[in-house]
Amino acid sequence: MMFEIVISQPGQGDALGKLAPGSYIVGSDPQSHIQLDLPEVSARHAQFIVRDNVLYVIDLNSSNGTYVDGSLLIPNTPAETHPGSVIKIGRLNIMARGPVMDAAPAPAPVSPAASSASPPQASSAGEFITPKREKVPKLTISGVPDVARPVIQEIKRHAHAELLKRLNLKKMVLSGIDEKALEERAKITIREVLSELSIPLPTGVSSEMLEREMIQEAIGLGPLDYMIERDDITEIMVNGPNQVFVEMKGVLYRTDTAFADNAQVMAAIERIVSPLGRRIDESSPMVDARLPDGSRVNAIIPPLSLVGPSITIRKFSKNPYQVSDLINFGSLTAEMAQFLEAAVLVRKNIVISGGTGSGKTTLLNVLSSFLPNRERIVTVEDAAELQLNQEHVVRLESRPPNIEGRGEITIRDLVRNSLRMRPDRIVVGECRGGEALDMLQAMNTGHDGSLTTIHANTPRDCLSRLETLVLMAGFDLPLRAIREQITSAICLVVQVSRQRDGSRKITNISEITKMEGEVITMQDIFVFTQTGWDEDNRIVGYYEPTGNIPSFMDEIERAKIDLNISIFDPKKYHRKK
Repeated sequence: MMFEIVISQPGQGDALGKLAPGSYIVGSDPQSHIQLDLPEVSARHAQFIVRDNVLYVIDLNSSNGTYVDGSLLIPNTPAETHPGSVIKIGRLNIMARGPVMDAAPAPAPVSPAASSASPPQASSAGEFITPKREKVPKLTISGVPDVARPVIQEIKRHAHAELLKRLNLKKMVLSGIDEKALEERAKITIREVLSELSIPLPTGVSSEMLEREMIQEAIGLGPLDYMIERDDITEIMVNGPNQVFVEMKGVLYRTDTAFADNAQVMAAIERIVSPLGRRIDESSPMVDARLPDGSRVNAIIPPLSLVGPSITIRKFSKNPYQVSDLINFGSLTAEMAQFLEAAVLVRKNIVISGGTGSGKTTLLNVLSSFLPNRERIVTVEDAAELQLNQEHVVRLESRPPNIEGRGEITIRDLVRNSLRMRPDRIVVGECRGGEALDMLQAMNTGHDGSLTTIHANTPRDCLSRLETLVLMAGFDLPLRAIREQITSAICLVVQVSRQRDGSRKITNISEITKMEGEVITMQDIFVFTQTGWDEDNRIVGYYEPTGNIPSFMDEIERAKIDLNISIFDPKKYHRKK
């Protein structure tokens, strides 16, 4: 979407211009984005900002002023224009026409008879009613007003260019300078640069705000530092330099913070991946990594990302969630937790199934906390995220290929190697390929009590996906043989789901029982039933046992684990929302 303007000058024809979203300096200086070579136009006369299909105009303390619809603008204060508004700079009139599609083809007419689908709802006048889209709520992080953000971006771009000339940060880091001394040196230089810039700060923005943002981008992770410090933010999503979203308490928010430009986003990615020995460039434009606190990071850059460098950070709590926390969140009940603990203690193989962001890794962490301290545990992950507190834990992490395309170590390689490490339990962060076959074989050959996660929407889908992953191992195995492996290896499938209100819930705890012909049979032990929505638009429902008794109940009793069989009786169960 472009914003169209028409520049009219006495004695000359009209000039049509289209502005993409961004910031434009207007003036007589040859370096201006829109150069107006007239004596009454100052070198840096005004600034145009196109944001959310609206054109804002800011007078930059010009000598003759800037007018919008006949009104003189207050210097350094953004003024919003409307389609048809006239901006006057000296003898020039600039008319704001409004947003237009950039070279978009006109939509072809659709005949109602040509479609069997129901037509869109129409008004009495015959015009289609466009459904209103709910705006993403905004979360204040930096305190910079929206209209001032493009001006701040322009200031930061100029300041960063000057900062690079005066301060070789990379060389200072390589020389082993103390982090505190590096920060102080950067602060002093940034203050000097900002004091020399001719662009005034817009209303509502203090020099302290700008200084902090620049320090974060110079030696830290930019605006990400704001969000990483906050425990209530669970996900951070950067869509290019100007859009930063977060998830907080299951709700998506757009923040008021941003990076200076694409280069600063790239610098943040480099600071994350470099200490881990990973790289990102045009030849390898995707990378998975982690922060020092274990938070998962994914980055993807142009040419694959069309919006600029993109970062997704899934944060983990500084103090890992305990089972009591999940009970308080309403993700499961105390009875379900007791049953899962008993299943772990009697060494039942468990698969946690769910979609992206449903809480699989969090639940895996909680189930891992039930593992006895006296056992040797080997964890296998793509990016080390699990936070186990047992004494005897060996953590293995896969490795991507180097710049020459060599040296890759896959999850499957690590699962095979873990079998030679005398493990009592193997915990695989996620099965997503041929390692599923090695995992099943390990579960079937004496490594009972293993745990893993898998992407699937239901317990039945989980089994189908496991079959697909086993076939990815490259062996032409008959489906019946694969299903027999799954039936004998896996005992429980725990299905987790991220609900529409942002809450995470265990929707099914299902036991794999046996094979009947070509079909794997399952029975639900606990299920979650939704009954509706409350006045705050939160899901209302209850957890309930189905009445099915797990087939390994006698093993629980022989292990002298205190688990009352009455928790499986739906008649004695009080429905809990």
